[in-house]
This record gives sequence, structure tokens and C-alpha cells, in this order.
Amino acid sequence: MEKKFEKFTFGKRLDSMLNVDFRRMFTIPFFYIMVGISLVVPILILVMTTMMDGSVTVDPNGNETIMQGFDFVWQILGSVSSSGQDSSAMMSMDLVSMCNINMMYFAVAVLVCVFVSDDFRSGYSKNLFTVRANKTDYVISKTLVTFVGGAMMILAFVIGALIGGKISGLSFEMQGFNWANLLACVISKMILVSIFVAIFLVMSVIAKQRLWLSILLSLGVGMFLFNIAPMVSPLDANALHVILSLAGGTLFCVGLGAVSNLILKKTSLV
Repeated sequence: MEKKFEKFTFGKRLDSMLNVDFRRMFTIPFFYIMVGISLVVPILILVMTTMMDGSVTVDPNGNETIMQGFDFVWQILGSVSSSGQDSSAMMSMDLVSMCNINMMYFAVAVLVCVFVSDDFRSGYSKNLFTVRANKTDYVISKTLVTFVGGAMMILAFVIGALIGGKISGLSFEMQGFNWANLLACVISKMILVSIFVAIFLVMSVIAKQRLWLSILLSLGVGMFLFNIAPMVSPLDANALHVILSLAGGTLFCVGLGAVSNLILKKTSLV
């Protein structure tokens, strides 16, 4: 009787990789630490800035600086694009413009870099590519899994903002946007994670087991796109912003995914 061997197709290889990576993601304590930090950070920001709102500090030259906190809870998620805020204001380095949800994209960099670096430091990636996995499968799996992890961090930040707003007593009033806009804003920010994940994955496969280098490269390159996030995902976002975020994320994942694949093929795995 002739024995037939089941063909290990691309779909089956990818499914196997995804199962392994999702299991790793949801069983390592580091992931839950990152999600926990994402939840706690907005609570601390809203409570502390509300307490310090209106306080005055004086430098040695006698110049006074008045601390300005958030006017309402949703401000920690972004600003309204129709508010007339110009590009120079968006580039300002005041507390409110910096301490918001957009800084979480840099936290995602740490998640991606640690998750990928562990593969190279432990020798798992070398053994994986030698035994069965294709480098394309590896890149796709890492992109999808870390995207889900990063999106969960963004969602945790939003939940933390709701809790922090309640504790600090800030207003939940919506000026210039509604619940549908707010939902589109959050969805856009979650989708934008895919753009940063694609960038961070390239930096991680370049640095491989050198975690410190992958984080430095990721943070440095990520800075160039940091100011795009608030423009693509304002508080008054709509379906168009979601579509633009999805299109940008798809292009970055496909394009930079090919770059990551090429780097893995052309460089040593150690």
C-alpha cells in the first residue's frame, strides 16, 4: 500500500508559526507587564497633571512657568483636527502634547524588540529556520502577533484614561466630535500600530540578539513618524481616517516585511 505524505503548505506553516507565537505572547509575563503599564500610565498622567494644573514654578532667572493640565479626559487621546490648531502648535513640546496616547507607540517598540530578540538570543530562530520554518512565515507571524499585542496596549491605555478621568474628576464632555468619531479615533490608533510594528521588526532583525541596539534603532526611526499619528487619528476621526490608517499599515507591513525577509536571508542568524 502506497504511503502518502501530507504536504506542508504555506498556510499550514503560517498557522503553525502563529500558534507558537501567540502562545508565547500570551504566556510570557513581560507582555502582561507592558499591558499593565499601558493601563496605569494614563491614570497617573491624568491624576498628576490635574493636581498640578495652575501651579507656578520660577526658574533662577525669575521667569515664571504655569503648569497647564488637561481640559477634558479625551485630550489625552488626541486633539480635534478642525480646532484650527496649526502645525507649529502640534510640534510644541508642552506637557499635554507629549503625555498622550501617541507615546505608546514607543512602548510597542520595546515589546517588539524584546519578543524578536529573545528568538535570536536563545537560538530558537536558528533552530526554527534550520528545521522547518520559512523566513517569510516568520516575518508575517511576528508582524501579526506583535500587532495584536501592540493594539491591546493601545486599548489598555484608553481604558486607563477612562479610569484616570473618573478619579481625577476631569470632564468627559465632547467638543467638536461625538462617540462615532471617538471610536474611529481609537480604531485608527490601533491600526497605526501596524506601521510602527513593521518599522520595529526591521530594526529588530538588523540588531538580532542585541536588544539594546534594536531598541535604539526603533526609537530613532520611530521619531520620524511620531507626528503623523495625531494627524491621521484626530478625535474627530471618521471612516476616511480608518481607511487611510489601514492602507498605510498594509503598505508598510508588505513593504517593510519584504525588507525584513531580505535581511534574514542575506545576513547571519547569530
